Amino acid sequence: MADIQLTQFSHGAGCGCKIAPAVLDAMLHTTVSQPIYPNLLVGNSSKDDAAVYDLGNGTALISTTDFFTPIVNDPYQFGRIAAANAISDVYAMGGKPIMALAILGWPVDKLGPEIAREVIEGGRSICAEAGIPLAGGHSVDTTEPIFGLSVNGMVAIPNLKQNNTAQEGDLLFLTKPLGVGILATAQKKQQLEATDLPLFIQQLNQLNSVGEKLGAVAGVHAMTDITGFGLIGHLMEMAEGSGLGVTLSYPAVPIIEAAKKYLALRLIPDATYRNWNAYNASVGFAKGVEIMQAFSLLPDPQTNGGLLIAVDPAAVAEVVAILESAGLQNHTKPIGRMTAVQEKRIWVNGDAA
Repeated sequence: MADIQLTQFSHGAGCGCKIAPAVLDAMLHTTVSQPIYPNLLVGNSSKDDAAVYDLGNGTALISTTDFFTPIVNDPYQFGRIAAANAISDVYAMGGKPIMALAILGWPVDKLGPEIAREVIEGGRSICAEAGIPLAGGHSVDTTEPIFGLSVNGMVAIPNLKQNNTAQEGDLLFLTKPLGVGILATAQKKQQLEATDLPLFIQQLNQLNSVGEKLGAVAGVHAMTDITGFGLIGHLMEMAEGSGLGVTLSYPAVPIIEAAKKYLALRLIPDATYRNWNAYNASVGFAKGVEIMQAFSLLPDPQTNGGLLIAVDPAAVAEVVAILESAGLQNHTKPIGRMTAVQEKRIWVNGDAA
């Protein structure tokens, strides 16, 4: 299995294989009147991370699914990363995961069952870290390898966080640096240096479990995780859904240092261009911002990216303490602020937040 290069069996990489935002909107559009389900707290009417159903006892069920093609070559690590990415949606809603089911698509004529077994073992190991069982699943014979999870979680309804409930004046925090899409592209093109692989794998494996603790903070007004649409796309969803604008401090946005090296080699995912085309009309840049770098990093598709958190200024100290206790000391400075709607929905400046 040491010679297996899983990324060569798929056209995309991780969340970079997501359908482009504009195409997805066209797919989901319907003119058919949908029935109203009073207990469905979060559904297709918003662009949130998971569905949420009120159980009638003060708690709600969170339900989500996420899967993708390989972002790394190692089967075991692919399973771990895909599982961590799927579980993240529950954390992004302020919830606690309770159970997962596996989703496996496997090209059985190209890759042997022992490789698929390693992928599943990787997924099982991350579920164990999250304290939940991988309780079953479903598999099909496909042309490309695919793996992910369907995950259920629980949340006390007062702790439920959504991505469209930010308030004007909220400060924005991001719990992981950007750039994994660029590193994934470098690996797929066999240009990722061996010294950069451990950090790449470490970030992709990191659970966003701090989201459960942040859910208990009343001053956390909104939360989402950054995945295939990049920071700019998920920030746009938060702003549009909340009826607000954003001032983003580009110097404050955390970036994986190694990603800049590959960016200079123009190792940019195709999804970056799709994301930028979807959102650029609503983004403005102040003088002094490195626009070409920002163009490549803000729409960079993230896999198991960080949590984007909108925080009441009065709750910042409480949030910072939670982040520090979770080992996220490097992510305790705000990267921007929610504002009234501006001429451009997102304004990127070159000043500190």
